[in-house]
Amino acid sequence: MLKLPPLSLYIHIPWCVQKCPYCDFNSHTLKGEIPQTEYVEHLLSDLDKDAELIGDRPVKTIFIGGGTPSLLTAESMQMLMDGVRERVNLNPDAEVTMEANPGTVEADRFAGYQAAGINRISIGVQSFGDDKLIMLGRIHGPSEAKRAALLATNLNLRSFNLDLMHGLPSQTRDEGLSDLRQAIELAPPHLSWYQLTIEPNTQFGSRPPRLPDDDTLWDIYTEGHKLLTAAGYQQYETSAYAKAGYQCEHNLNYWRFGDYLGIGCGAHGKITSTDGQILRTVKTKHPRGYMEGRYLDNQYNVENEDRPFEYFMNRFRLLEAMPRREFTDYTGLAESVVRPAIDEALAKGYISETADEWQITEHGKLFLNSLLELFLGEE
Repeated sequence: MLKLPPLSLYIHIPWCVQKCPYCDFNSHTLKGEIPQTEYVEHLLSDLDKDAELIGDRPVKTIFIGGGTPSLLTAESMQMLMDGVRERVNLNPDAEVTMEANPGTVEADRFAGYQAAGINRISIGVQSFGDDKLIMLGRIHGPSEAKRAALLATNLNLRSFNLDLMHGLPSQTRDEGLSDLRQAIELAPPHLSWYQLTIEPNTQFGSRPPRLPDDDTLWDIYTEGHKLLTAAGYQQYETSAYAKAGYQCEHNLNYWRFGDYLGIGCGAHGKITSTDGQILRTVKTKHPRGYMEGRYLDNQYNVENEDRPFEYFMNRFRLLEAMPRREFTDYTGLAESVVRPAIDEALAKGYISETADEWQITEHGKLFLNSLLELFLGEE
């Protein structure tokens, strides 16, 4: 018997105006017009099939990611949200987030998204430097980013997030901290602040740019962390900071090993059953195949030997203490299965332990990969 964790819904919109050179998400450069109505109809048909997995379990959060979801019209978003509400038991106070690119933001469209039920917007700023934005392939400038943030503020949404990157090509310490100061001035309730990593199968992967050295990266991170803390932001996840009460509930559920349906091109899902199964689903990546009605690309059960790593890979991203009982509740495994790994993590100072909880330490944050390797089990 497994305890059913909270349930979320992820919806993927795969199109972008242009593909960014660092991006390894499932996004496709727009050629012509988005087939908006047709795609939304397919999303809802996809959800019809997945809804059979959850019965009347309440959905507590929705995240609409991409690609660039703000390429959809307000009317298409209304059609999507109406269809979702017809198919799942959506909590009346559910957090509903949509990603937006400042270059595709219009005031009337934002208000239309809000009318459709979007109550949290995540704005992909990445940098306030013109040269850095061009290098990153972004279609907006600094003024558009600031305008989008002010627009989100004036809408009195439940919350909004700014996405900001550091460790950009040729970025100096002062440039990295200047970006952060400008973001803080806009007073978003939530800030995702993460280091650029070069991923394979991207333009940067095939032609890597010159990145700052390790000392510069460390200076940007440590000084930036101080700036954020002084401004009233609390780090709650490896790359996420929030004002008190404004943590992203969708992300929290994800990192707490919660369940989520994933619909749309390339979306991933995780659904727990009380009979002990944990099912993972992967949807068809390319819009062409997806819009021919071939939604499911793969699905598999998470085997017992893989559950410790999957659980802790998520849980240790969060800086909060984790209840020890949840390991057994959500994986179906006894704590004794991971006791040797826990003891080694304690000995190395990666985590702390009380009678009821485990928590990653400051030292553990710096050696997260080494900590997670302890739970990989036998090869």
